[in-house]
Order: sequence, then structure tokens, then C-alpha cells
Amino acid sequence: MKEKILQNKKHGMRVLVLTTLLYLTAIVGCIFGGILLEKNGGPVLLILSIIWLCIGWVPYCGLRILKPQEALVLTLFGKYVGTVKGEGFYFVNPFCSSVNPAAATHLNQSGDVDNRARKPAFSFSLTGMENNAGDLGKKISLKIMTLNNSRQKINDCLGNPVEIGIAVMWRVVDTSKAVFNVDNYKEYLSLQCDTALRNIVRLYPYDVAPNVDTTGDGQADDGSLRGSSEIVATRIKDEIQQKVGEAGLEILEARITYLAYAPEIAAVMLQRQQASAIIDARKMIVDGAVGMVEMALNRLNENGVVELDEERKAAMVSNLLVVLCGNRDAQPIVNSGSLY
Repeated sequence: MKEKILQNKKHGMRVLVLTTLLYLTAIVGCIFGGILLEKNGGPVLLILSIIWLCIGWVPYCGLRILKPQEALVLTLFGKYVGTVKGEGFYFVNPFCSSVNPAAATHLNQSGDVDNRARKPAFSFSLTGMENNAGDLGKKISLKIMTLNNSRQKINDCLGNPVEIGIAVMWRVVDTSKAVFNVDNYKEYLSLQCDTALRNIVRLYPYDVAPNVDTTGDGQADDGSLRGSSEIVATRIKDEIQQKVGEAGLEILEARITYLAYAPEIAAVMLQRQQASAIIDARKMIVDGAVGMVEMALNRLNENGVVELDEERKAAMVSNLLVVLCGNRDAQPIVNSGSLY
């Protein structure tokens, strides 16, 4: 289905003024027709005026008002006629009906406002007729919208359950595809977002892990959900775009809005991270302590301060490592006698 834009349809004001003038003329015609009929004149003027008063409201049904970044997909007796885009006051075939299968679908996203809860089912304004249960709810927004799907629990490539949520910025670029190629383009987009998120997340570990290939090139890399969020979001965006292109939608951006371990393993993973941090800190402390002990022994040797045998050196190294690697301040013991 190819989108067809209806051009040269901004005649709403002219049709409104002309129809209203004809209505006023018909009212005047009924008055003068009745006077002529009383004077044995012809009833033609009265009949024509009454006929126009009965069917003259039909052109009002063809008036359409569109705001910026709005569109109407029109069908005539089931056949696609075209799409009206852009702000303006339009006049189309009064028997055309607008189509938007996603009008009543309300997802957790921007732009989903229930107009029927705030406005009556039918209203009339000086700028044209508005059927809120019909065309008002059938307008398709061409603005950039944000879909914030609910969080999902997904197993990463190591089998650890993680909770993740994404926000997707999207818009409609082809109204005919959005209306006719899929049953409901909003629900279709939401489902494809969930599927793409699951397909991409299962390729990455939550944190950097050894011997994990996230790119599919056969070589281990440092990709992770926590450290490579930009790359993961880009892959999710591309995955969604491949699926929703046939629905006339364009995915502008995808962002990870929430990422955490699932509650059932969050405490264990926190302990694991704490243990890893403690080990790294201890390793750094030990490396520094060994360097300081080595430096102390070398300085004592170079300056000839004291001559130590291997046993005394071992004792000195042990004492220095205890002092430097201990969690608490050391309590020195002063030896007031001989060193030996």
C-alpha cells in the first residue's frame, strides 16, 4: 500500500461560507415561496428551498480541521482514497470516513490521551462539524512519541536474570502502511520492542565476563549491558527498525532506562561484587606493601645501618607486612635489650 497525499483540499472555509449562505438563501426562499403560494404563484421556489434545507447539511460533513503534525487516512466505501496531512481547514468528500485502528489503544507512552473522556460524543462549532467519536479520535499523530514499555525480566548470556526497561522514540512516516499493513500499529510496535529487547539482551552479560563473544565475530570482547549501554541501545534500535519498517514507523532512538539484577539474585550478586572489590583492594595493598618492604631492606643494605641474617630478615619482612597489610593500627613493642 503506497501513501497518497491529497493536495488542493484546503477549501473548508469557502465551502463553509458558501453552504451557510445557501442555507440563509433557502430560508428566505421558503418565506417568499410561501407568500407566492398564497398569491396563487408557483410552488417551485418553496419546494427547492425545502429540499435544500433537508440536504444542505451534507457538505458540513466533509469539513476537516487538522492541527500541525496531524493526518487523516480517508476511505470511500472501503477503498483507500488518500491521506490529508498538515494544518488547515479541509473539505473532502462528505461520504469519506477516516480510519485509525489504533485510536482506542492507550499504551504507556506520550500522546495517548483519552479525548472521549473529556469531550462529548458529538459537538458542533462555527469552524465546522466535529464528531469526537469519529474523526477526532481517528487523527494520526505525526509527532515524535516516546514509548516506555514495562520492565522485563530476561536472562543474560550467562543465565543470570536481569530486569531491564527501555524508552523508544518513534513516529509515523507512512500513514497508509501504519493503517493498512498491520492491525494495530501501536500494539505492533510495543510487541516488537519487547521481542527486540529480549533478542539483544541475551547476547550480553550484565557485567564484563571472560570468554564471551557479544558481536558474533568469534572473538571474546569486553561488551556488557552495564558498560556498553550505548552499543546495546543502538543494536536494539536497529532490531526494532527492521521489524516495524513495513508498518510505516521510524525508530529515532532507543535508550535503556532501567537495568538491575532480578531481586532473587540481587543480594548474592552484591556480595559477589563486594568480594571482588575487597580482593582487588587487598591485591593493591599487598603489592604496595611488598614494594615498601623491598625498598626498606635495600636502603638498610645500601647505608649499612645494620647487618641482618636471613632469619632476621624474614622476621622483619613478616612484621612489616603485618603492619602494612593489617586492618588496624599496629601496637609496637619496644625491645630495650639486645637485638640478639
